[in-house]
Amino acid sequence: MSPGQGGSLNGLVPFPANNLWNQDISTAPADPNSNAIIGFIGAGIGLHPDFGSGLYNGQSMGIPYLVVGAQPVPLPITFTAYGDESDPGPMPIPVNALIEGYPAPGSGDRHVLVVDSANCWLYELYSSYPNAASWNAGSAAVWDLTADERRPYTWTSADAAGLPIFPGLVRYDEVAARAIRHAVRFTLQSSRAAFVPPASHWAANSSNALAAPMGMRLRLKSSFDISAFSATNQVILQALKKYGMIMADNGSSMYISGAPDDRWDNNDLHNLGSVTAADFEVVEMNPIYTAANLPSGASPVINSFTASSQAVSAGTPVMLSWNVSGASYLIVSPDIGAVRGTSVTVAPSQSTTYTLYATNAFGRTTATINLTVH
Repeated sequence: MSPGQGGSLNGLVPFPANNLWNQDISTAPADPNSNAIIGFIGAGIGLHPDFGSGLYNGQSMGIPYLVVGAQPVPLPITFTAYGDESDPGPMPIPVNALIEGYPAPGSGDRHVLVVDSANCWLYELYSSYPNAASWNAGSAAVWDLTADERRPYTWTSADAAGLPIFPGLVRYDEVAARAIRHAVRFTLQSSRAAFVPPASHWAANSSNALAAPMGMRLRLKSSFDISAFSATNQVILQALKKYGMIMADNGSSMYISGAPDDRWDNNDLHNLGSVTAADFEVVEMNPIYTAANLPSGASPVINSFTASSQAVSAGTPVMLSWNVSGASYLIVSPDIGAVRGTSVTVAPSQSTTYTLYATNAFGRTTATINLTVH
């Protein structure tokens, strides 16, 4: 990956090939209720690229992302809304990372997305406000880009569906390379209290049975002729045939998400509006999870969490070690953040309580250890 704001991934696709974001669904069965669901959405509603170049009403168009190379100093996160469903800090998110809607982000979703290219972690914040050396955020999520990570069922993320945002963005670097190899994030006006994988959370605003569950996937029909579109738009439309687009949040219907870039041709992107919801079909949804049939299982088990020494002088290296089973991902807080493996070295300058967070699709388990600095 190329470090920098909007840096190219140079062909890297987040998550393993079998992750649901990356699966070829071009031949998957259509949902039995596809026509009715499309009718509820509004068959004549046109596709709308919610990204582009320049500014609209003083704001950039799209959701920005930052690729960091050399590891920035991880900063603490203070939660203002959904802390109990968030991954704790610290996170290597520079305070000058661009906020969605920059240079005047206002009171919208204010997402911040940071890709750690050195360690292949993705960090996402919602309702983000920087301080001098920390962030305030409504929620935060950490994603292991090398694994098929699952957040706990019913937990939100920086997105209403409990999904990562970055893997579903249309990015200029991949369009320029003539291949989008993943599903695209999109929004609909109405959603119901249900979700389908890979989503883990709902934010229902409708009780209609035809309203979309979070995670619902639409696929551009294979019969739709894309030959009259520009080369850029053909790349986007071909991805919508092969990988589809995944419902990730409430919002304007048929809006697809992308990253802002001054190289986009807004007039050309506008031509995608001639593609309507009637040109799509719903990919079969099975299973559909509701409050009545949520999956159940065991949270991770922390068998041990130990320190090589629990009383040291300031700045002395201490190895924290653990034995954990059943975890999708691990976080050590404070100072460290997301980790892989079975140990990490810290060098506290003052007495500190370290917490190990082990998370999987069924919940989170924690363990603590106190280090005394004398």
